[in-house]
Amino acid sequence: MAESPIAPPPARFGAFIAPHHDPRIDATLQIRRDVELIEILEGLGYDEAWVGEHHSSGHETIACPEMVLAAAGERTSRIRLGTGVNSMPYHNPLMLIDRLVLLDHLTRGRAILGMGPGQLASDAYMLGIDPAQQRDMMIEAAEVIVELLAGNKVTRATSWFDLREAHLQLLPHNPAGLEIAVASVVSPTGAILAGRLGFGMLSLAATDPRGFSALDVNWGHLERAAAGAGRGTDRSRWRVLVAMHLAETREQARKEAESGILGSLVGYIEGLTGKPLPYGNAPALAVEQWSTRGFPGFGVATVGTPDDAIETIAQLSERTGGFGTLLLLSHDCASWEAKKRSFTLFAEEVVPALRGSSAPRFASKTWTGANSEVLLGGMSAAITAAVARYADEGNTENQPSVDAWLPKAE
Repeated sequence: MAESPIAPPPARFGAFIAPHHDPRIDATLQIRRDVELIEILEGLGYDEAWVGEHHSSGHETIACPEMVLAAAGERTSRIRLGTGVNSMPYHNPLMLIDRLVLLDHLTRGRAILGMGPGQLASDAYMLGIDPAQQRDMMIEAAEVIVELLAGNKVTRATSWFDLREAHLQLLPHNPAGLEIAVASVVSPTGAILAGRLGFGMLSLAATDPRGFSALDVNWGHLERAAAGAGRGTDRSRWRVLVAMHLAETREQARKEAESGILGSLVGYIEGLTGKPLPYGNAPALAVEQWSTRGFPGFGVATVGTPDDAIETIAQLSERTGGFGTLLLLSHDCASWEAKKRSFTLFAEEVVPALRGSSAPRFASKTWTGANSEVLLGGMSAAITAAVARYADEGNTENQPSVDAWLPKAE
């Protein structure tokens, strides 16, 4: 594969496990696989894993990401672990940040708090939360959490929580504190909050047409909010989410994605909207839609080869002007084995190309080949001298030829 000319490329890579599971498959097995996937990702060199919070729909079956991340933390030692994302209006802010600090200690400083207003209308409805209030509630909770993490006592009453000299008995594991990132889709709310309070930003709909168009716009909102608060900005803390499924060929990738797209992705959308999509028993048409025009919330997926993945990342880099971490959506459109192979291909071929880490190896290979006559000639002379030096007198006829030890040109 040719080296990518992307500049600047993302420095880190990770996975975003919402998750999106097929309700027809055993939930226990799926959750255990989510934990196993994080362990596999660390072995492949990925930098981060994020796990979501949802309470309805039947597909996104993780209600408490902190518990799943704690389980994964016991099986890993390096990969950073983020809540992707905690729905802030669903939690008393003191209780939530208390759990995140505990997770941070359990994982020795690897925890990240991802926050958002809440994605599923059904979750908010069950809790009696007015959707029109969710973003304001997120902001109120975020302001409190900043004060608590600073070691301050907080007394504050709102329409949904009442804190009286609230404080943390444990601060984060690292003196630098606990990293926080805010979800950003199309609305500028998350970007403005991130800039004002010094958080990172999670762009969760980067390949959705509206989300893609809002990437640079929302970064502008973040910069202006940060400037107004007297803060700097750091693109390395910007994370961008994409959907991909990779294989050795485009045909193979599409065929693999067809195996589960109706149950895990199409079924999810139909469940949320209450309306059937026009794919019936035609998974090939669903993959075509997803990889060309996209699905709401999921955007346009890259279903193809590592080279196709590099092209997608180049487009995102150009649109954003550069970001720190690329997150790959974990989905069940392909089988478990094909899913693991897709993450492996990305680590084996895409990451080295983006980082340029293969270039020195190829340069060394080229140099070795160009100087082979001198190098092999010197080796040949050294072996010949050694054979002559140590051969028994009169018993050299059984010594192998020097040429037998040298590589042959085809």
